[in-house]
Amino acid sequence: MAIPEIETRSLEEIRLYQEKELEGLLAYLQKNSKFYASLFKRHRIDIQKIKTLDDLLLIPPTTKEDLQSRGSDFVCVDKSQIVDYITTSGTLGEPVIFAMTDNDLNRLAFNEYLGFRCAGLTSHDVFQLMTTIDRRFMAGLAYFLGSRMLKAAMIRVGNGIPELQWDSIQRFSPTTLVAVPSFLLNIIDYAEKNGINHHESSVKKVVCIGDSIRNTDFSYNTLGKKISERWPEIKLYSTYASTEMATSFTECAFGVGGHHHPDLIIVEFLDEHDKPVPPGIPGEVTITTLGVEGMPLLRFKTGDISTAHDEPCQCGRNSIRLGPVIGRKKQMIKFKGTTLYPPALYDILENIEGIANYVVEVYTNQVGIDEILIRIGATDPSESFEKTIKDHFRAKLRVAPSISFETPDYINSLQHPPMSRKPTKLIDRR
Repeated sequence: MAIPEIETRSLEEIRLYQEKELEGLLAYLQKNSKFYASLFKRHRIDIQKIKTLDDLLLIPPTTKEDLQSRGSDFVCVDKSQIVDYITTSGTLGEPVIFAMTDNDLNRLAFNEYLGFRCAGLTSHDVFQLMTTIDRRFMAGLAYFLGSRMLKAAMIRVGNGIPELQWDSIQRFSPTTLVAVPSFLLNIIDYAEKNGINHHESSVKKVVCIGDSIRNTDFSYNTLGKKISERWPEIKLYSTYASTEMATSFTECAFGVGGHHHPDLIIVEFLDEHDKPVPPGIPGEVTITTLGVEGMPLLRFKTGDISTAHDEPCQCGRNSIRLGPVIGRKKQMIKFKGTTLYPPALYDILENIEGIANYVVEVYTNQVGIDEILIRIGATDPSESFEKTIKDHFRAKLRVAPSISFETPDYINSLQHPPMSRKPTKLIDRR
């Protein structure tokens, strides 16, 4: 099954399919979800009248705060049916607990199987997993389960430790890495410093998790360019996912957005008034999960700002595609009259030679205004280098943040706090 049949149907046929699935989901939530049953009652929502995707607008969205304050009310199964507990990373507050049934894990495997197939991967590929599979992390588990369904081999190395990564590459000859893109630069640095010819390695593809590698026009951003220039033999595949949706959007070989799997999830893009925006216009990604048994979600606002693209893809899929995430709604920064999202800062910093690593710190000053301090690990800090950095920001964003030079080791400790599952680039103290 290279491309699922549902993804080759017209958008209207996909819509009709999802509306039928939505009917079953609403009945399941009414019967089994304490949270949604009370939501329907409180807002006098007759689920029998929700017939189309447009009718979803009659139902108030679910928020991260709902999950944090009433998490147990979302669970739709008896405790005896739960086989795995997963938590979100807690980037924007307390982690949310997700209860997974055996069927949910099968769905998770199928989701990642579809993602791997989007990237043109087969049972002949060998994966090297460079993300954690422990610490209650969904992504690492999803990739492992997906590779099993694909009937491909996987080497579970985990995150960090460039020496061990190269030892595994040389021992097992993986064809595909699953990795945080920024860590690939560390892998390349280690290879160059230790006489390893990474250009002749077995690696041909990388499934990227976490960091964005593309601009909104699908061209490589600075991070994507750096990786592709220093390791041109590999092809990068961007992905987007979250624990809450238990679904991923993975690029195909044409690299024009993450493909939507209509049998797993309904996607809306909403403006600040919770109204739909048309394709090509940025909106908050809002999802309704299909086929989830333990904790299904209805109109959950992810906080991520992105755009929908509904033109058929050259790969043969007709389902919508998700553009690169512009930023997270709650991480939006109002700085000196300019609205910014952290990825815009990262892209500038990645493009300045002499910066070993960095962390962006955002806080509120004494008069309630956002301030930005960028802590930079640099081997040769100076006033002139600080001016160069600020000039880059003024040229691109018209404003310049405060700069603090630190040792690269200290920045590394900020990027990887104890029990972290992903590298930290933003510290939001607001």
